[in-house]
Order: sequence, then structure tokens, then C-alpha cells
Amino acid sequence: MIFTETRVKGAFVIDLERRTDHRGLFARVWCQHEFEARGLTARLAQVNVSFNPFKGTLRGMHLQASPHEEAKVVSCTRGAIYDVVLDLRQGSPTYLRWDAVELTDANRRMLYVHAGCAHGFQTLEDETGLLYLMSEFYSPEDARGVRYDDPAFGIRWPLAVESISDRDRAWPDYEGRG
Repeated sequence: MIFTETRVKGAFVIDLERRTDHRGLFARVWCQHEFEARGLTARLAQVNVSFNPFKGTLRGMHLQASPHEEAKVVSCTRGAIYDVVLDLRQGSPTYLRWDAVELTDANRRMLYVHAGCAHGFQTLEDETGLLYLMSEFYSPEDARGVRYDDPAFGIRWPLAVESISDRDRAWPDYEGRG
């Protein structure tokens, strides 16, 4: 696995070290030792999938509050997404900074989202699927979010938003709340 830090401190693009031969491809997508060696959360509590039938679907920006803050590794198993990580960790050197990476079924990249950072994505193709590795169990009472178009962040999405949940559209303006 090849880890490249993004502009958000503690968030990494993970590229596979591909082993190929006449049979195809083999690569490691999870290794507790490699995560721990970089000081990243290596706990795996839950694995989730997301399926999105339409291009332009936006999900996010989500995170969980303490004591159930979660790190996650996101991969695109079908189609393509514009994947965004936003630093909401007060005191972080990259507080309120965001970065984005395109994850596709062809590039097989993954994004490590540090606990305390919000995460969201927009589908770039119809019929797009994702796989999430989560460090904590989902805790509805600790679920939080910020609005995808909040001017406090200035996130630039590549497409018009065609589908979004009422909840994601209605998060209030961010004012440094935790």
C-alpha cells in the first residue's frame, strides 16, 4: 500500500501496490501493521456499502462526534466519485481546509479520512458503488454533518447536485461548532 498525505493533515490517498501476472491483479487493501506504522487508526469495527443509481448524487458532509469519532477508508467499487475530506478538528494545522480526490473502479484508489474530519462525495457516473471500512460502530446520537455548500468551506463540487437528502441540504451554517 502506498500512502500519500493530502492537503488535510492526517488524511491519505492510498494506492495499491499491484502484483500482476497472467492471472490478473492482486493487492492488499487493508493491513493493520501498515496503518499503525503511520500512526493511523487501525481499528476495524464495521464495513458499509453505498449504492447510488444516479450521476450527480451528493452524500455528505458527515462525521461522528466524540466519544464515537470514526476514521474511515473509502473505496469506489463501481463507477466514479469525487471524494472530499474536510478538517473540522479545532487546533489542527489544516482546520477548515478541504481536499478532494477522484476514486474510481479503474484507479482502485482509497481515501483515509481521519477522525474529526467530515467526509462526503459526489457520484460522477450512474450506478456507482462504494465500500467503507469504519473504525467505530455507527452511533445515531453522535452523527453530525455540515452543509456541502457552506460558504465557510468553499468546497467546489464538479457537477450540479442532482440528488441529496433533506438532512444534508439543511445543515445550518458552520460557526466553529464541534
